Amino acid sequence: MSSITIEIPDYLRKQVEHLAAEEGFSVDQFFATAASEKLAVLEAVDYIQARAARADDAAFREAISLIPAAPIVEEWDQMPPDSQQKANKAQRTDT
Repeated sequence: MSSITIEIPDYLRKQVEHLAAEEGFSVDQFFATAASEKLAVLEAVDYIQARAARADDAAFREAISLIPAAPIVEEWDQMPPDSQQKANKAQRTDT
């Protein structure tokens, strides 16, 4: 393990100490977890940007063109006609 010293505003220190105590872990654990979470987010952003840079719009359009225009719904997965009417009516009254 390594140690570092950071300077943070007093209000932030108080909030961190309070939250850490409330959650049952140390301030050190709080900052280690916060740093790990931030690094994970930044790495995910980098990964997504790298994937986006490799995107092939033509290949995407070709793949999408293979999907049928209308969804195929199996008979067992369809709502009975009267249930659909009730769902539509309920939806209209919700808005």
